[in-house]
Amino acid sequence: MAEERTLDPHETPDEDQFDRTLRPRTLDDYVGQQQVRQNLTILLEAARRRGEPCEHVLLCGPPGLGKTTLANIIANELGVSIKTTSGPAIDHAGALASMLLNQQDRDVFFVDEVHRLNKIVEEALYPALEDFKFDYVAGKGAGATSIRLSLPRFTCVGATTRQGLLSGPMRDRFGAVYRLDFYSHAELDLIVRRSARILELAVEDEAAAELARRSRGTPRIANRLLRRVRDYAEVRADGRATLEVTLRALEMLEVDPLGLEPLDRRLLQTLIVNFRGGPVGLDTIATSLAEEPETIEDVHEPFLIQSGLMARTPRGRVATEQAYRHLGLQPPPQPPQQQPLL
Repeated sequence: MAEERTLDPHETPDEDQFDRTLRPRTLDDYVGQQQVRQNLTILLEAARRRGEPCEHVLLCGPPGLGKTTLANIIANELGVSIKTTSGPAIDHAGALASMLLNQQDRDVFFVDEVHRLNKIVEEALYPALEDFKFDYVAGKGAGATSIRLSLPRFTCVGATTRQGLLSGPMRDRFGAVYRLDFYSHAELDLIVRRSARILELAVEDEAAAELARRSRGTPRIANRLLRRVRDYAEVRADGRATLEVTLRALEMLEVDPLGLEPLDRRLLQTLIVNFRGGPVGLDTIATSLAEEPETIEDVHEPFLIQSGLMARTPRGRVATEQAYRHLGLQPPPQPPQQQPLL
């Protein structure tokens, strides 16, 4: 059976080296997110002309859509270095101070999963973002003194998959907030072709289009599927990603024409067969599938909802008529229209 995490949009630990090879380095090379690119172009050009650090930028959206790539592009466009960390990795204010003091003027400080900063670190970051100052308490008890350290001027780029978990004060420190949306099939087609050129893989037009359709609107998944097709083409074919070769590789991975993997289909099957289409709560679904609720909510739900296969209601999750038809099942009859009283 294929690995059920083939279509997980989160980056796997061993995937970063491949992603870095395929990532665009300039806004001109970046495909998709047109409105975000236009706004960033103006923001960065204005900062360059003034010789100032760019305003702090917050990038929001589901995983795999290019937030880390955009952070690196911002640094590259500004001609500065980037230092990368994540919210859970900064476990105390002293670690944050060390990172910020090692910045150079106008460098980019990228914090992935910024919503997961602990409260003490988050509050220590406020004056750094506002005034480029860091307040440090030396000593303990009655002899403790507060010291304010000056920091190099820097640009903080925060990335989050859950904007709603950011506190109001933290959100307010970012002067530019951009949301990344799922990509169209046409945009993913361009990304697949670009990545194939970098990987030196000959890919047919129909094969690139098929990969784009099954990539769940997510560039990271498109690139991952392309690498799996390349492996299959080299081992089982002549090294060319024809449509036939691509379809055989996707069949082995159990990725269906809508871009659903086995766990997606099991989720819909559980909703329909076990719970008569819903509504049913997230924890109940997760228990039935022996999965973590966070996995269901973060990895599978967004695409199923976007594709119109599932809906989220105040009472719980429900399968749509389209989900029944995709699984080859008969949708339940619609309740009859109530006749008005005369």
